[in-house]
Amino acid sequence: MNQDYTKTQKLTISAICIALYLVVMLCTQSFAFGQYQVRIATALYGLSYIFPFLVVPFGIANVISNLVMGGLGPVDAIGGFFMGVLTSGVIAMGRRYGLGCWIVAVAVTLLPGLGVPVWLSRLLHIPYVVLVASLLVGQFISGITGMLLVRALEKADVANLCFRTNRSRN
Repeated sequence: MNQDYTKTQKLTISAICIALYLVVMLCTQSFAFGQYQVRIATALYGLSYIFPFLVVPFGIANVISNLVMGGLGPVDAIGGFFMGVLTSGVIAMGRRYGLGCWIVAVAVTLLPGLGVPVWLSRLLHIPYVVLVASLLVGQFISGITGMLLVRALEKADVANLCFRTNRSRN
């Protein structure tokens, strides 16, 4: 799936994915910010497996989400940006190095599950290990969901379906 996209196509896909991330977060915020953070929106990081240019846009989506819905301020927003970029980046690199879509489940589960508690433990005054245990549970659900999403989209050949160049214009 070595697809070349124009800048306009990349910008369009990026904007749609940021909007989709925010809508999913808005609809799931009741359980995305609790003790067991099941952030279904982080499953969308898996899209960087198909569209590697989404690495930075998912970081931006995470910043906006944490600022608008999170309530923990700029430290959480900045941490969320780096975690979104790191997770999406590992997924995109995994694809580049020929790893299967299982990398989506591993990255979405482990990186936020082990990384986010670094700053949340300080902000919330909860021990790191306690937060890791609860975040890993939620991120595991998102990781599996992301992997299944990528499998379904690859099977549907969505990367080539999005912008066919040989369409008749009737």
